Amino acid sequence: MKKFKRVYIEITNICNLNCSFCPPTKRARAFMELEAFESILEKIKGYSQYLYLHVKGEPLLHPELKGFLEMSFQKGFKVNITTNGTRLHELKELLLTQPAIRQISISLQSFEHQPTSLQKEYMKQVLQFIKEARERTQIIIELRLWNLELEKVEDPAYLRNHELLKCIEQGLQLPKELQETLCEGKGVKIAERIYLSQSYEFEWPDIKRPVISTKGFCYGLRQQVAILVDGTVVPCCLDSEGDLSLGNIFEVDSFEEIVESSTATALVEGFSVREVVAPLCQRCGYRLRFDGVSEGFGANKD
Repeated sequence: MKKFKRVYIEITNICNLNCSFCPPTKRARAFMELEAFESILEKIKGYSQYLYLHVKGEPLLHPELKGFLEMSFQKGFKVNITTNGTRLHELKELLLTQPAIRQISISLQSFEHQPTSLQKEYMKQVLQFIKEARERTQIIIELRLWNLELEKVEDPAYLRNHELLKCIEQGLQLPKELQETLCEGKGVKIAERIYLSQSYEFEWPDIKRPVISTKGFCYGLRQQVAILVDGTVVPCCLDSEGDLSLGNIFEVDSFEEIVESSTATALVEGFSVREVVAPLCQRCGYRLRFDGVSEGFGANKD
């Protein structure tokens, strides 16, 4: 049986923001039913211990989130949530009392283009959530600022980030300046169970874009696999439109039929010899971050 470090399950593809770095999906907007989620958990049992409840969409919008978290815990899974942070205050009690939750990643760049007054209230609520999470739980918190621009010598994102970092320093009463400890592309521990990462903005791969390269490596189907809200299984969390559909988990008797299929095997074997066989993967810039790394190590988008 294959073992994945993470299985992404898109419980909704609906979002309450419209961020420039995350184009809306062309797929039908939907919330996954709890029964469908249970069916998925039964089929992926043994393949991974860790669930990531997103591909596209804001998972904290799901009206049955409590049921998803309780079911995950009952079936022995640990849950990682990536959120824009806008509903943390509203759902604080739910999130801080669910034993299934291992980590919450907050994409701070989601709110950087909002009016200053809204940004201040947003950060106030995010920091208050973090304080209570530290005091009451063992949840790991990751703060993300993935908004730098590679080709700009004078990147305005640095200035915006500097202001946010100052806000975090003051709000969490940190002893030293965060900007001095940050390194692009790497997370740093800023307090007990709190991490911060600043990195470059990435473009979601698009099948209509020109080919970037046909040589390289990726962890898709090696360390991770993703399941879209309609049950479509794709190699990784960046296939937001299901262009590399390997099958539908609701239409098979076992997950093995999909992840051990000839199509899936060809993709993995291709990456093993640095051959990028899938058209969407050939158009993925995020994959370039893994060029030159060994198969056993490296980071993944959460």
